[in-house]
Amino acid sequence: MRKIYSKVDPNILLHMVNRIADASEGRTDLVAETEFIQLAVIKMEKGKTFIPHKHIWKDGEEKAITQESWLVVRGKAKAILYDLDDTIIDTVILNPGDCTITLRGGHNYEFMEDDTVIYEHKTGPYKGRQKDKEFILQ
Repeated sequence: MRKIYSKVDPNILLHMVNRIADASEGRTDLVAETEFIQLAVIKMEKGKTFIPHKHIWKDGEEKAITQESWLVVRGKAKAILYDLDDTIIDTVILNPGDCTITLRGGHNYEFMEDDTVIYEHKTGPYKGRQKDKEFILQ
């Protein structure tokens, strides 16, 4: 797991990159439980299972920022990752099985191959673009 901290405020974790090769046996939580997005990598042997369950509705809504993860399923994508001041802090090439997690800061993605497929995961609820994002103009 690669963690990318802000250069503006080095105490703030902005982005993470997890490679498929980083997966170890069992469940590994990738994101701290205090963040809005929760993401784990699970690598299990054939026949392993879990106790069936469902999730409980939570009361109230706390102040939140949309956090996002991209998982490359097929092809290749370049992640352009931004710091708190909208400057590019890093670029990363993602291959199948690799993912990014954006907790804070901005991002953009460039598809590097035809027929690239990604899964995008975001915290919700989505209340429209006006309340969700601000564009970074270079």
